[in-house]
Amino acid sequence: MNKRAKWQQSIAIGKRILKETDAFKSTFYLLILLSLVLGGISMLRPYLIQISVDNYIRKLDWHGLVWITVIQLLILLSESGLRFLFLYRMNWLGMHIMMRIRNNVFVKIVHQQLRYFDNTPIGTLTTRTINDVEALQDIFSEGFISILADLITIIAVITVMLFTNWKLALVCLLTLPLILLATYFFKEQVRASFQEVRTAVAALNTFVQERLSNMHLIQAYTAEEQSLSAFQQINAQHKDANIKAIFAYSVFFPVVEIVLATAIGLLVWVGANQLLHQEITAGVIIAFIMYLNLLFRPLRMLADKFNVLQMGLVAAERVYQVIDDEAVEVNAGFLKADEIKGHIRFDQVSFYYDTPPWILNNISFEVPAGTSLAIVGATGSGKTTIVHLINRLYAYQQGQITIDGKAIETYELNSLRKQIGFVLQDVFLFAGTIWDNLTLQDPNFTIEQVDAVCKAIGVYDFIMQLPNGYQYQLLEKGQTLSQGQRQLLSFVRVLLYNPKIVILDEATASIDSESEQMIQEALHYLLEGRTSIIIAHRLSTIKKATSIMVLDKGSIVEQGTHEALVHQGGAYARLLQQKALTNVL
Repeated sequence: MNKRAKWQQSIAIGKRILKETDAFKSTFYLLILLSLVLGGISMLRPYLIQISVDNYIRKLDWHGLVWITVIQLLILLSESGLRFLFLYRMNWLGMHIMMRIRNNVFVKIVHQQLRYFDNTPIGTLTTRTINDVEALQDIFSEGFISILADLITIIAVITVMLFTNWKLALVCLLTLPLILLATYFFKEQVRASFQEVRTAVAALNTFVQERLSNMHLIQAYTAEEQSLSAFQQINAQHKDANIKAIFAYSVFFPVVEIVLATAIGLLVWVGANQLLHQEITAGVIIAFIMYLNLLFRPLRMLADKFNVLQMGLVAAERVYQVIDDEAVEVNAGFLKADEIKGHIRFDQVSFYYDTPPWILNNISFEVPAGTSLAIVGATGSGKTTIVHLINRLYAYQQGQITIDGKAIETYELNSLRKQIGFVLQDVFLFAGTIWDNLTLQDPNFTIEQVDAVCKAIGVYDFIMQLPNGYQYQLLEKGQTLSQGQRQLLSFVRVLLYNPKIVILDEATASIDSESEQMIQEALHYLLEGRTSIIIAHRLSTIKKATSIMVLDKGSIVEQGTHEALVHQGGAYARLLQQKALTNVL
């Protein structure tokens, strides 16, 4: 992308960000007004100093000096109060817009198709939601409005200087091109380094999250040193990117100080000559020194603020890429699934993830309402894919899936999913209370409802024995509980929503023998009267299913009851025979 295209893109993003202020127009206009007022007030102090020196100090008019000093103090207090209001409201505006954008980003993320997460690292999405959105807040606290205020101050200073003494003003402005040139090079250097920093931050987030989530695997394979080495490499890239920006800052600010000192030196030299010839007064020289500081202070910060703005625009581009992504879940359905019975039918369904080969190949089967189907097969045969399609976590390419004779696409998405309960092998419990994990923070559940389900599943006494009962604080993933306890809590979570369809995806795979009896009793209660699809390796779970379906490489190789398939002596019977070797069943 050439510079012109980048510039046009930055302008487009800038307009879009400014559009975010539409909900806060009164605050935005107030900030613009305050910028104008503060720019004007800042000119008064040098002018009043000039009057004090020329009209009162030089003439030894102490009475007048007292009054002019009081006026200066009042102006100073007024400026301080207005500047406080300006900074507070500016940051207030930035925080509110940041909150709105972060909400929009998160809403977009939670409504993405699962294939989006298959192709996007979690660390990258974390960076977009947290770091990049925070950079947007800087656009308002250090960007648009702050730059506008500085530009108003600069224009006001130059105007007053020219009206006061145009010769001295031109002398002072001789150094301005040097500042502008230094600012340009500084801006380009920091912009390039910031893009590297953003990339490095995303890589760091991704790396750390992956390693922390799989620390058991790292320790099991004694891969700590390899992980440390890889982390040090990514961390070094992050450091190098930041050092480039630090170097630019380290060069720029001393250059500005040198230019300012040069400007003051020229001012004193020319001003002293005019003073000796009585062309100006001492007050004018003192005022001009103050004007120079007022001029160079925003110039010195302007370059930095432009870079903050550029950083924010780069971050905004990344954030809006997430918001504008079209690969969201399609929810074009209009039918409510509240009254479904749960009759599931697959008719010649084929599916692949991103590109072929097909994961499912032209499969057809049905599960009558209230019955159960167990699916067995080797890893990668397509078992989990089937249940993901039923829940519309992925969209299939060929065939049709119906529930109660109606295509699943015709059901309103949320109402459909509320009728499908998932129980997985790896039960995920959030860091928080047991109550929040059971209800998923749904305020509609009552204590009576939760108590009834917990008692039915057999976990009520266990929960009540914990400190604070339902308010017991769980660690991330529920690490303080056993696998069996976590699984039972997941049963409660499903039952509270009372779905018509229940899907068990290796739900009993990691259950110890002590918990198995309790789990099996809970399963019986969970599945009673509901349509169920069971993916499991435990024979005790599979044998109870109404029908068993054997998958191999995305195709159905046989289907029937346990007894019929054993008698048939086909793929299912072979899996039984290989149990000790393959652990399939």
